[in-house]
Amino acid sequence: MIRLLRQMAWLVSLAVKGPGGKIGLFFFACVFVLNIVSIQINLKLIAWNAAFFDALQKLDASEAARQVGVFFLIIGSSAAVFLVASYLRKIVQIRWRRALTSASLDRWLSNKSYWHLAGDTRIDNPDQRIADDCRIFVEKFTQEGLDVAGNIIALFSYVTLLWTLSTFPLALVLAGMSIEIPRYMVWAAPIYVAIGSVVAHLLGRPLKRLTFEQQKREADFRFSLARMREAYDEVALAGGEAAERRHFDGRFSRIIDNWRRLIGREFILGIFTRPYMSTVLRIPLFLALPAFLAGKLTLGGLMQIANAFSNVVTTLSWFIFSYRDLAELAATTSRLSNFLRLAEEQAGRQSSFEHVREPGDTVALQEVIVRNPEGRPLVHLPELHIRRGECIWLSGVSGAGKSTLLKAIAGLWPHGEGRIATPVDLPFFLPQKPYLPLDDLAAAAVYPHDPRDFPPGWIENVLAKVGLSHRLIATGGVAESGTAEKPQGLSGGEMQRLMIARLLAIRPDWAFLDEPTSALDAQAERDLFALLREMLPLTTFVVVAHREPAGLGPLRRVNIAPGSAEVDDPSPTMNVLTA
Repeated sequence: MIRLLRQMAWLVSLAVKGPGGKIGLFFFACVFVLNIVSIQINLKLIAWNAAFFDALQKLDASEAARQVGVFFLIIGSSAAVFLVASYLRKIVQIRWRRALTSASLDRWLSNKSYWHLAGDTRIDNPDQRIADDCRIFVEKFTQEGLDVAGNIIALFSYVTLLWTLSTFPLALVLAGMSIEIPRYMVWAAPIYVAIGSVVAHLLGRPLKRLTFEQQKREADFRFSLARMREAYDEVALAGGEAAERRHFDGRFSRIIDNWRRLIGREFILGIFTRPYMSTVLRIPLFLALPAFLAGKLTLGGLMQIANAFSNVVTTLSWFIFSYRDLAELAATTSRLSNFLRLAEEQAGRQSSFEHVREPGDTVALQEVIVRNPEGRPLVHLPELHIRRGECIWLSGVSGAGKSTLLKAIAGLWPHGEGRIATPVDLPFFLPQKPYLPLDDLAAAAVYPHDPRDFPPGWIENVLAKVGLSHRLIATGGVAESGTAEKPQGLSGGEMQRLMIARLLAIRPDWAFLDEPTSALDAQAERDLFALLREMLPLTTFVVVAHREPAGLGPLRRVNIAPGSAEVDDPSPTMNVLTA
């Protein structure tokens, strides 16, 4: 419990410290004050019961009519306070969710944390953590957090009133002994609720675990549907509908299985909580009835003390009534805080390589050993110097470690050792699988830059140079309208042409390309590489490819193959070994 409270306090601090969070704290305080005002209105309503029902008992029509007017005034005030508090609570939720989401995104994106978390089995569905858990935590905390604070104050107010009203004792005879319990209405309330709370906890204890698992399985199912959306062509061409359906059905069956256990447990809890909720308003009436029948209470006094008792019991029963929401809050707090802690851990993770930024015109690798996650060496590179403006061809069989070497140079791959010195100018890395943002062709061509930062017509010109003018004709252009065709409809070869356009748009000084033309024919590859060399004459190209990249001009070849090294330049600085 202490650990859970610490996690909750940390998440709240992130929400408060974020953009708009402190103003949200002010609104939160306003809601708290309004809740106290609501308590005072409730006390007025309890007092109204005595005045109204006493007027009925005395058959005082004018006083009864006046009390009806007082009733509507109290109810109107109560409704106004509730609506304002509800509105301000939603404003707090907007501000704190935005702040908490911002903090989550900062940690997830910081220092490539998202990349390192992708293979971490301790975390699942980071999209759900950020999109859903931030929302659920803020909603439940602003509701339950305010309730527990308000209930503490309300409890003192209602108990004080109940103590004042319960001036009569309860006289009992047990085993021939006379027992008198003074102010028994005050003592009956906590005993009644304590028994109910223990029973509710014992019956509802599994709800946190089941709720946690249910949300995880729901997220897994949504992820599988979203994943297929990105692979329509592949599934359709393979005729994989039946296989995908089996996969969907399997994940949905897991949802149903846990759902059945969840609703079964909720049903068991409801067997107790539903009758409990229904009797809260009647039990106090029954308990005070002996005093009324003995003439110690008027009808108004009976209704007033019953109302006061009901408020005490209802306030104390917050734990029982909110058990389901509290279980969801606890599960969400654990999931979200663990995710953020892991993201922070990965963001602060130090690579075993020595990465340095040095001014100059050389990329220098010294005694670089790239290993797999289990520690087995993949590539051993004693020394390699890549000079500004030259072209390097990394060749070798599939699986030799060429792409992993590029990830190590980029600072992503953490497994290995050695010194990697790169210029201050950030290099450009193009992976095997092109990334297409959820935007139009213009945004895809200049990603991660903003298309509006480029002159009108410039992007159209670049796309035409790489052979995508037919896409421009089909959509009427991209520079002005902003309604260009979505790049998700491009073929593999067209996507690689788009990546070449991205290179031309960004104009990097250093470009590391992983299989950039594997989907193109030899002549198209030659033309595009020649275009790159023509428009980017000073750019250094390091190209991973199975065939020689024709069109780039003179190449230095570094062949990475298990057990051997073959280098065009016989310089000892080019020896490459793999294990």
